[in-house]
Amino acid sequence: MVRRIADTLVLQIKQMIAAEGLAAGTRLSERGLAERFRVSRTPVREAIQRLVREGLLATSEDGAHSISSAGALLVQSGEKQLAPPDPLEQAYFAIAEDRLAGQLPERVTENEFARRYDISRAQLAAVLRRMAQEGWIERLPGHGWRFTPILTSAATYDQGYRFRILIEAAGILEPTFSLNRTALERCEQQQRMLLERINEVSAVDIFNANTQLHEAIAECSGNVFFIDSLKRLNSLRRLMEYRKTFNREASARRCREHLSLIELLLTGQQEAAADFIRLHLRDAAREKSARIDG
Repeated sequence: MVRRIADTLVLQIKQMIAAEGLAAGTRLSERGLAERFRVSRTPVREAIQRLVREGLLATSEDGAHSISSAGALLVQSGEKQLAPPDPLEQAYFAIAEDRLAGQLPERVTENEFARRYDISRAQLAAVLRRMAQEGWIERLPGHGWRFTPILTSAATYDQGYRFRILIEAAGILEPTFSLNRTALERCEQQQRMLLERINEVSAVDIFNANTQLHEAIAECSGNVFFIDSLKRLNSLRRLMEYRKTFNREASARRCREHLSLIELLLTGQQEAAADFIRLHLRDAAREKSARIDG
């Protein structure tokens, strides 16, 4: 399963505790973990918060974190037998995190990527190919690559959602709107699968399926400007979506809303669908912005 960088860190920290036999009360610092796993402190902070919620780390009055009694039991639990993290996923999310944190310049060579992320040429080629397909990096002549513009702040993220509210609702009401039943039924199947496996799928799985649905609806509008604008915006916001806290309960709720939206469209209720998508996007924007700001 595809993991974002914080997911990988949670696994790595558990493996570290088990493999090194760390005792209850052993302190773990954000800085120390960031240096050990060669990532920025933002995903480390998120991983620590998850481990606190799982009861494996404890937080003292001064804000420091240490291994709890439950966390110390990882030594006997067999946690160290878990499969090692996928190096391609580690590199992919490390690059994404560093780009969002402003730690990578606009232009980077393949040699610089390989040195910074300690991966082979073949692995790097696979990661760069994926990034290029997703639209947030492009090849330059020679061995260089250039990052394309992305949304990097809560303010621009909010503006993107307000723009979506305008164009996606309007697209459903376009006089050229023509329902692509096959595409929507395929999206309906994807949403049902996500809902059934909500505790297993990743943030990337959720983002890809949801953007496919919204873009499929935009394509039904018949307005090329709506379609192109939405696809461009989805490329811009991809990394911000990866960085925000992944809330599975909220994701399940959005899946159910998507299924309701699809039903309205399949039954020819365009005006109701336009009203529904406005509320859906407004609620999603409010919820996600709160998690980014927090």
